[in-house]
Amino acid sequence: MIRLIGYFFGMACVLFLGVAAAVAIYLNGVTKDLPDYAVLSAYEPPVATRVHAGNGALMSEYARERRLFLPIQAMPDRVKAAFLSAEDKNFYNHPGVDISGLGRAILNNLQNFGSGRRPEGASTITQQVAKNFLLSNDQTMDRKVKEAILSFRIEQTYSKDKILELYLNEIFFGLNAYGIAGAALTYFDKSVTELTTAEAAYLAALPKGPNNYHPFRHEAAAIERRNWVVDRMAENGYITQADAEEAKKQPLGVKQRRGGGQVFASDFFSEEVRRQLIERYGDKALYEGGLSVRTSLDPNLQIIARAALQNGLIEYDERRGFHGPITAVDVSPDWGVSLAKAIADGKAVDLRDVPEWKIAVVLSVSTKAVEIGLRPGMDGAGKVDSARETGTIAADDMKWAYRDPAGTRKTAKGPEGVLKPGDVIYVEETAPKSKAYRLRQPPKVQGGFVAMDPTTGRVLAMVGGFSYAQSEFNRATQAMRQPGSSFKPFVYAAALDNGYTPASVILDAPIEIVTGGQVWKPENYGGEAGGPSTLRTGIEKSRNQMTVRLAQDMGMELVAEYAERFGIYDKMLPVLAMSLGSGETTVMRMVSAYAVIANGGKQIKPTVIDRIQDRYGKTIFRHEERACDGCNANNWSNQEEPVLVDNREQVLDPMTAYQITSMMQGVVQRGTAAGKIPVKDRDVAGKTGTTNDEKDAWFVGFTPNLVAGLYVGYDTPTPLGRAGTGSGLAAPIFGQFLAEAAKLTPAEKFHVPDGMQLIPVNRKTGMMAMDGQPDTITEAFKPGTGPADVFHMIGEGEYMSQDQILESSPQAQQAVTSGAAGLF
Repeated sequence: MIRLIGYFFGMACVLFLGVAAAVAIYLNGVTKDLPDYAVLSAYEPPVATRVHAGNGALMSEYARERRLFLPIQAMPDRVKAAFLSAEDKNFYNHPGVDISGLGRAILNNLQNFGSGRRPEGASTITQQVAKNFLLSNDQTMDRKVKEAILSFRIEQTYSKDKILELYLNEIFFGLNAYGIAGAALTYFDKSVTELTTAEAAYLAALPKGPNNYHPFRHEAAAIERRNWVVDRMAENGYITQADAEEAKKQPLGVKQRRGGGQVFASDFFSEEVRRQLIERYGDKALYEGGLSVRTSLDPNLQIIARAALQNGLIEYDERRGFHGPITAVDVSPDWGVSLAKAIADGKAVDLRDVPEWKIAVVLSVSTKAVEIGLRPGMDGAGKVDSARETGTIAADDMKWAYRDPAGTRKTAKGPEGVLKPGDVIYVEETAPKSKAYRLRQPPKVQGGFVAMDPTTGRVLAMVGGFSYAQSEFNRATQAMRQPGSSFKPFVYAAALDNGYTPASVILDAPIEIVTGGQVWKPENYGGEAGGPSTLRTGIEKSRNQMTVRLAQDMGMELVAEYAERFGIYDKMLPVLAMSLGSGETTVMRMVSAYAVIANGGKQIKPTVIDRIQDRYGKTIFRHEERACDGCNANNWSNQEEPVLVDNREQVLDPMTAYQITSMMQGVVQRGTAAGKIPVKDRDVAGKTGTTNDEKDAWFVGFTPNLVAGLYVGYDTPTPLGRAGTGSGLAAPIFGQFLAEAAKLTPAEKFHVPDGMQLIPVNRKTGMMAMDGQPDTITEAFKPGTGPADVFHMIGEGEYMSQDQILESSPQAQQAVTSGAAGLF
C-alpha cells in the first residue's frame, strides 16, 4: 500500500513537473514578445485642439477622438468612486489581477453556463489599461495571459493613481467621446467637476457597452445600468443610501453637445483658422495634438458684421422676387413627419447659422394669408416629436415675392399666386411668440466681409457668405474678384508719393489707348466727363478717365510696384486697365492694404491667430513680433520704462497716407459714398468700387481704429443691375456695420503728421484760394510743396494763370464753374 502511494506520488510529482515545465515554456514564449510597458510613462493620447475667440470663448474643437486630458488630481472623488464601483472595487488593494474577483467570475460563469447570458468578465482597471494601451482586443488565452503579466509589471512600476489616470483619460464612451473630460462635455455639456452622482454613475456605466446604454435608443437600459452603479457606490460606502435613492430618482438628463463652440456666426472664421493650422502644422497636430489656439476674433463685431452683410444680401435679393419653394412634400396624413424626412434627406438645408429662420411647410393658402406648419423637433435618436406648431404669413409680409425672379414685373396679386399646400419654405417670426411669420429665401447673391485692427493686422470679424451651412466657400479669403475703383486709392497714393499733390489737376475727358492693335476707350460711370479736375475730385467722384491719364503719366511699372508693396497682388501686370482694378484679388488683401493707409503707412501682416500653445501650455506661435527689451525685469532699479520697438516696414510715407486718407474722407462726405455711412462722431474714410457691367460692388473704409471692407456679387459673375454699384449696394452695408461697431469703439480723429501744411485751395482749379472765393477746401501739403501758382493740367500740358482758366476750353470752363462729374 505504501509502495502504491509512493508510486502515485511520484507520478504526481512527475506530472506536476511536466506541467510546470510546460507552463514555464509557454510563459517564456509569451513574455518574449510582450510590448514595452515603459511607454506608458510617455503617454500622450490624441487630444482635441480647441480654438478660442479673442475674449477666450470657445469657438470650435477639432479631433478624431474627442478627448481632453485631465490629471487625476483634478478628478472629483465621486467620479473616481463611480468608476471603481462599476469596474474594479478592489482596485487599490489588488496587485494588478483580482484573484477573488476572478474566482467569483469563474464560478458565476459555470452556474450560468447554457443560460444564454453573456460571460462575466473579471478584468481589473490595470488589466484594461494593459489591453487598451499595449495589446489587442483578441478574445484569446494568449492575450489574457499577456494582459495579466503586464498588469503585474505595470502595478510594480506605476502608482495606482497614475494607472487610474491613464484609464479614465483613454476609455471610449460612445458618441466619439474619449476620456472622462470629453464624455462629460459630450453627454452633459459640463465639466467633470460639475457632474452629479447620477451623471457620474451613468458615465461609469458606458465603457462596458456604449451602444447598449445609448441615452436615446436604449434609455431604459441606460437608466437601469446607471442605477446599478449607484447601488454599488452605496454598497462600497462612497455615498449614503439616501443619496443613492435620490440619485436613482433623477432622469438620465443627457444634454448632448451639438457643437464645439459657443461663439455665434464664427464658422467661416473657424474654418480659416483650421486651414491655417493644417498648413502650418499638419493634420496630425490639429486633430491629435491638443493645441490651444487664441484667435483675434471679436465676437461682438462678428455678430454685427454677419448681420450687416446678411441684411444687405437679403434686401438686394428680395427686390428681385421669389425663387420658388425649397421643395414640396405631402401634407397628409402627417405633415410633420413628411417635413422632417425632407430635411433628413437633404432636400431642405437647415441653415443652423441663421437661427432666426425656420423651415416650414405650407398647409393652406388664401388671398389674405398662408397657414404654415413649422419643422417639428427631434430627439437624439432621430424620432420626430409628436407636438405640432403652426403659424401664419400675412399677405403684407410676402409682397416682395409677387415679382418674377428678375424683379422686373409683378407675376402675382396675392399669396395664392406664389405658394401652394406642400411647399417647403423658410420663414422668420415677425415678433417673439407672435406666431406671425415673414416669408424668407436664401439669397442667390453672395459676398465677403472682413474687419481688421489697422495697427496690428488682427482680423476682428470675417463673414464668408450668407450662410456657412448653405456654402462653406469663404468669399472673404478664397474668392478672387475684381476690386474695380476700390483699387484707385493706391494709384493716387503712388502719385502722391512721387511728386503729385491732392491739388494736382488732371484732364477728365475721353481718352483712347491703342494696345495690341485694338483701341481701348475707358469711360466714366454715366458717360460724362468733368474736364480739368484735381486728384481729390478724381477720388471723390471716382473718375476713370482721370485715373488712366494719371497712371499713364506716372507709368504702370510704378503703380504695379505699389500694388505689390501693399500686398494687393503678388505680381501685377503693368497694363493701364489694371489701374481701374481689373485684376483679381481678395477682400482680405484689400482690407489689409487699406489698413496700411489707416495706420500711417506701416506694413502689417493680417492674422486670424494671436497665439498657439501646445498641450503643455508652451507658446509655439504668436503674432506679435515686436521686441520689448527690459519688459521682463525682475525688479525696478530706477531704470527707464521699457519701450516696445515698432520694427514694421514703412511702406508708405506717413504724409502720403494722411493725404490719401483726407481725400477718401471726401468720398464719404460728398463723393460716391455720400449719405451712405450714418456715423458723425468720428473720422471715416473709404472708397467705393464697381466693376464692368456691375458684376462686383465693393466698399472698403476705415476709421482711426477700425478698417473693414466687403464685396457683393454672384459666385458666377453676373450683372447686379443698374443699382448694383459700390455706392448703392456695398457702401450701405459698410454703413450699417460701422453704425453698430462705433458703439463698441472710441471716437477718434485721423492723426495729422507733424510738418504737414494745411492750405486752403480752390476745389476745382487746385490753386490757392483767394479772399472771399467760393468753393474752397483745406488741402494737405507736404513740406516744400503747395498749391500751384499757374494752372497746370496733366493730360494736356497747358500752363494757365487763374485769369486764363475761364478763357480756356469749354471743358475747362465747365470744371471751374460746375464741377460736373460721373458717378462710380
